[in-house]
Order: sequence, then C-alpha cells, then structure tokens
Amino acid sequence: MDALIYTAMSGANRALHAQQVHANNIANVETRGFRADIEMADSQAVKGYGYDSRHMPSLQANAVDGRAGTLTATGRELDVAIKGDGYFAVEIAGKEAYTRAGSLVVDRDGALLLNGHPVLGAGGAITLPPFAKVEISANGTIAILPAGETELQDVDRLKTVTLPAGEATKNEAGLLVRRDGRNADAGDDLEVASGHLEASNVSAVEEMVATMSLNRSFEMQMKLLRSADDLADAGNRLMRA
Repeated sequence: MDALIYTAMSGANRALHAQQVHANNIANVETRGFRADIEMADSQAVKGYGYDSRHMPSLQANAVDGRAGTLTATGRELDVAIKGDGYFAVEIAGKEAYTRAGSLVVDRDGALLLNGHPVLGAGGAITLPPFAKVEISANGTIAILPAGETELQDVDRLKTVTLPAGEATKNEAGLLVRRDGRNADAGDDLEVASGHLEASNVSAVEEMVATMSLNRSFEMQMKLLRSADDLADAGNRLMRA
C-alpha cells in the first residue's frame, strides 16, 4: 500500500517543483537575454530498512535552454547582442560569469557595467576614459572619440566566450557559469551586433502548455492518493470484521 503512496507523493512533488520552474520562466518572458530554465528529475532510493523498493525524485532546475532569443534594434550605442551562440563575460565576486543581456552602462568613474556587474575585456574589467562618442564593432572592439578629437581610438574589446548549454548552469545571481567551475572558452570569432538587444528565449506558449500538462499530472497524483486512502480504509474494515 505505501508503495502506491510513495509513487503518488513523488509524482505530485515533482509536478509542484516543475510548476515553480515554469512559473519563473513565464515571469522572465520579457527579461532581456534571459535563458529559460529546464526542470530535471532523477530517481533517488529512500534510505532505511524495508524501503528497498521505494524511490523519490531528486529535483533540480540547473539546466538551461540554449536557444537564442530574437534580436531587436534599439539604436543605442551601448546596447549589444551576440549573433549565434556565445556570451558576454562579466565579473561577480571575483569570478567570471556569463550573460546574453547586453544593455551596457558607464558609471561616473568610467567603469563599464552590465546589470551592475563589471564587464570584462581583454585585460579584465573595462574602464573607459571620458568620451564624446563610443562605438562597438562587430568583433567587440570598443572605440571612443575623446572630447575635442576627430578620430576614434580603440580602448578595449568585449570578452566573449562559448559555453555549450549542457555545460552551463546558473549561479545565485542568475548568471551562467560552467558546471565544473572553470572559465568558459574564449569565443573571439563571435559576432557582436551593436545597437541591438536580445529578447528572452522563453516561449510563453510552450510554458503555458507545460503548465497545463503539469496541472493535470498533479490532479492525477491526488486521485491516486485518495484511492490509496480508500483502499487502506477498506482493508481496515475487513480486519475489524
């Protein structure tokens, strides 16, 4: 009897967790450069005497959807996106992390930031001298026009990397990192689109369909639990008879 309860309970638990993952994806459907999370489940044996045939799902949401989002032209000189695969490198807590978001800003000290994180270039965090104009070329080279000058000057180059979706996971800040903790491989041949931003790769339709399917799965697990309760009650009545 309790085998049926374990089966229904683990199924309901997995459905609830998956709902949280898809709800988070839907909440980020308008977040620039967001990569959808993929819920994963693995079987884990229940420890203890007499539970050899009992298993519970080990639930995780540390896989990401590697599909690219749609590029939209903004015309802003510090908006950048990557065409095809690849990521921009930023620094967080002294380590590299990666993102497809590309709305760069320059703070009062000239530091180039992305969502508050220092943007990495060829030699580390990028700091721009005062400029009247800035341009970012297709290979990620940043050139500025100093005030009073007539020619652009190259100052640094955005660090771009390749990171296969199977090797990527998200850290606490929602940025991508390698599962093994190492830095991602350089992607110097990646093409940068200046004046563009990438949309989230979340498909609202797919997420809604998945959510409805999970709702039906959860309801089925609840019916199984009620059936197990009815069977247990019938067994108890037979014992008393």
